Amino acid sequence: MQQPLIWLVEDEISIADTLIYMLQQEGFAVKAFGRGMPALDEAQRQLPALAILDVGLPDISGFELCRQLLARHPSLPVLFLTARSDEVDKLLGLEMGADDYVAKPFSPREVCARVRTILRRMQKSSAPSDIVRVGQFELNEPAARICWCDEPLTLTRYEFLLLKTFLLAPGRVFSRQQLMDKVWGDEGDSFDRTVDTHIKTLRAKLRAVNDQLSPISTHRGMGYSLGHC
Repeated sequence: MQQPLIWLVEDEISIADTLIYMLQQEGFAVKAFGRGMPALDEAQRQLPALAILDVGLPDISGFELCRQLLARHPSLPVLFLTARSDEVDKLLGLEMGADDYVAKPFSPREVCARVRTILRRMQKSSAPSDIVRVGQFELNEPAARICWCDEPLTLTRYEFLLLKTFLLAPGRVFSRQQLMDKVWGDEGDSFDRTVDTHIKTLRAKLRAVNDQLSPISTHRGMGYSLGHC
């Protein structure tokens, strides 16, 4: 079973090390940042199950970091850590959309317990949805729409069906013939090179949105798959 990924954005090394150890002992995977801007950069590539943010960061305040993260990813759960216990600060953080707030000094076990509570609450509140999310992709099949890095893609019918096929089976390698059967069906005027042409145009449209990632992988002699995205 995959461990939930927790981001810890905390510049005090002793606090960070203690929390990392405790969270890992509790069964979480942890990615730590000593500053806020690298976390913002990383959010363009992947998202955690929950982010723990220190308010007093050296490069950007935790409040501003929270604001920018939630502007891009409104459903991201956030827990604040702060040396300030002022009620105004607490209310500010919660009004920005944070899920909880822990004032220093705190018990690492308490932080872990609050993380579990937030994730449990998120799991209970997530109703079945027509939206499928894979990495930075979002597939809305009823609306025939796919977003990549929060940008809606303008796709032809066959580009949409091709990308949908990959998104519904991430990591699976499809041969050209399998893709022909799934996307083009029995159309007599289709042939193998059609797949290659559509893969090429799909890649161009994905690069136009984010040229740092190449989500469609080529497996020579085998076919194509959806890789890191």
